[in-house]
Amino acid sequence: MTKPRVELPGSKRDPLPGREILGPAEPSEKTYVTVVLRRKEEVLPITPYGAPRRRDEYLRAHGASEPDLVEVRKFAEEYALETRNENLGSRIVELHGTVDKLSQAFGVTLEKAQIKDTIFRHRTGFITLPEDLIPAVHAVLGLDNRPTARPHRVKFNPADTSAIANAFSPRDVARLYSFPPEWNGSRQTIAIIELDGGVIQTDVDEYFRGLNIRPPAIRTVLIDGQTNEIDRHLPQHPDLNADDEVAMDIEIAGAVAPGSKQVVYFAQNTDQSFLKAINTAIFATPQPVAISISWGMAESSFSKQAMRAFESAFQDAANLGIPVCVSAGDGGSFDATGSLQVDFPASAPHALGCGGTKLTASGGAIISETVWNSVIKDSQGLTMRQGTGGGVSQFFAKPVYQAKVNVPAPPGGAIGGRGVPDVCGNADPATGYRLRVKGVEEIIGGTSAAAPLWAGLIARFGQALGGPVGFLHPLLYKTTFSASCFRDVNEGNNDSRGRGGLYQAASGWDACTGLGSPIGTELCKVLGATPPPRPKPAPPSIPRPRPQRTPTPAPPPFPTLLPHRTPAQAPPPFPRLLPVASPAPARAPVRHKKFEPVLQSPVIASRRPQPAAVPTLHPRLAPVIQPPSPRPAPAPRVEKKIEQPRSAPPPEIRFSPPPPSRPESCPVTVATLQSLLVNGNSDPVAVAGIMGLVAVTGIFSAAGIVAAIALSKESE
Repeated sequence: MTKPRVELPGSKRDPLPGREILGPAEPSEKTYVTVVLRRKEEVLPITPYGAPRRRDEYLRAHGASEPDLVEVRKFAEEYALETRNENLGSRIVELHGTVDKLSQAFGVTLEKAQIKDTIFRHRTGFITLPEDLIPAVHAVLGLDNRPTARPHRVKFNPADTSAIANAFSPRDVARLYSFPPEWNGSRQTIAIIELDGGVIQTDVDEYFRGLNIRPPAIRTVLIDGQTNEIDRHLPQHPDLNADDEVAMDIEIAGAVAPGSKQVVYFAQNTDQSFLKAINTAIFATPQPVAISISWGMAESSFSKQAMRAFESAFQDAANLGIPVCVSAGDGGSFDATGSLQVDFPASAPHALGCGGTKLTASGGAIISETVWNSVIKDSQGLTMRQGTGGGVSQFFAKPVYQAKVNVPAPPGGAIGGRGVPDVCGNADPATGYRLRVKGVEEIIGGTSAAAPLWAGLIARFGQALGGPVGFLHPLLYKTTFSASCFRDVNEGNNDSRGRGGLYQAASGWDACTGLGSPIGTELCKVLGATPPPRPKPAPPSIPRPRPQRTPTPAPPPFPTLLPHRTPAQAPPPFPRLLPVASPAPARAPVRHKKFEPVLQSPVIASRRPQPAAVPTLHPRLAPVIQPPSPRPAPAPRVEKKIEQPRSAPPPEIRFSPPPPSRPESCPVTVATLQSLLVNGNSDPVAVAGIMGLVAVTGIFSAAGIVAAIALSKESE
């Protein structure tokens, strides 16, 4: 019995304007479709700001259920389709088969169509599925593989010579927007989604060498057979080449976050392959700190099921702490259509929509910043307007984080609606970015520049925080933070039809530039990052020498008492009085008459030795005893004297160096020495020896001299 079939909600596709139908699709062509399953447990409609979820725990709770996957397998088997790449975490399963079998399984008629040089499958109307399978399936993508997005970059008008003088390097813009200089995105990975084009490694190397930056480490991931290829659409359609888009994304992100790595995902320009690249980036290892997307088209170009599937993927990214930066489009408030439109996927509530401004600066400071809205001539010489996308979504409801901002009513009179963009950055090609594309220096603008600019800023945040940044919207829209963290752009409009400015810039959030352009250092503070201490810079005029270990010069030798020593030998030890445990045999002391030297110098002038000749003590002379040593010397440590019987021979006086850790000085007055000499018989030989040591080294303390004289007196 045939099961009843019903339409899959949101799967309707309208005819693609401008397509040429070539006939029915080839029945035997092998292809596949992507089935997006419902969650096991739904997440909050809007992710709060806070600690990101752990990937394994989050996927177990909010991935697809096994019973739903089993039902899809049964359905595939019924129509002779093969299931591949089943992933409960991302809720994706692929069904592979021929065009004929897939058409029967999903109740569609597929045509072969062409637009410009792109041939694709085309369908209209709804997809149908068995009724019991409808609750489990959120989207079926890939039956119709029409081109789904365009790159949002604009080259400057060569007739506008001022654009050359007003152009910036990405590093200039980062400084003007106060990107926190303490961090450079080190150990962070930026994921970049590309739907066409290619990049040349020599371009990357030369560009970053010109900025004195090491080229970023770039890895490419090819989705659905896409290639990293330049000039893909030559010679018939050079306007379709997106090589400048790829170069812009890589060079801007790498210049403003020079420490980061990049993974570039090259996917086919279809909603199916686009979503696959996004999911691959979200669940990659290592997890990216941010995802940059510079591709999109008006909401009316996407099916509702596709927009739900993309937003569901962005919710996964938000819960894992990954901001997704998406350019808001370059077609103004009409988004290159005949009615008011906003660009998707920038309009998804969990995407960070990035609008564009015209930035003017001088002397390293911003002079003015207005809404980007310019009149240019296209390749055929026709006048046209280009400017930042912005407006109100006709599909997504107004999110809770925009509850306190004045979002205009969406077109058609509906109540509420998601306002676009959230933030902005320099995008006008008249004040564009100096980049390198296929060996040529070019100036390029467009909101494609704002997305990688914000992704690079978020990479700096990731380094500062040491982990995932988190879903930023609830924090950015807090009025207490937005006033200090953004430069409000309140001049201009994004009216792309010249009808009086449908969306006008204003104070606070507006549908042209969102909350404004970033003040990076203030945003970093709000996120809770603490700047590391900065090293004290060296004087700019003196180059900082490299630290080198140099040998410490040996100290000059001390004057010696022994005539046979030379300066090359080790210096003599500092004298120190030590007791002798057992007296050694000694010669009998020589007795002399008492004499009273006349000492006129009141003190020993210094304890530092001088190169003068050693003075000798002579009766009736008053020599000035000056220490000869040129460096401080520690005070001698006097050991306690051991009493000896008067009949025993005098103890031997030994000298040893004092501890080097106590460099204390003990000046000796000559008056004290004189008083000691006149109070009794003293051995003149001993006294002369003591005075010689004082004159040579200048290091005896008064206590040491007293002890020596006392020993001499006891020997009488």
